[in-house]
Amino acid sequence: MTNRQIAAVVLIVIGTLFLLANLGVIPRIGPLLAQWWPAILILAGIAMFVRRK
Repeated sequence: MTNRQIAAVVLIVIGTLFLLANLGVIPRIGPLLAQWWPAILILAGIAMFVRRK
């Protein structure tokens, strides 16, 4: 998969999760993201760093 395809899949998954949370199918994601967004950024940075080598 190319980077564009991966980015597209990530956006689709995130959008689906937020939609399901809004419909009440899964618990709200907002509070979880509000608490853990720094860790998510760190993990994304580590993944990008590891992939470059």
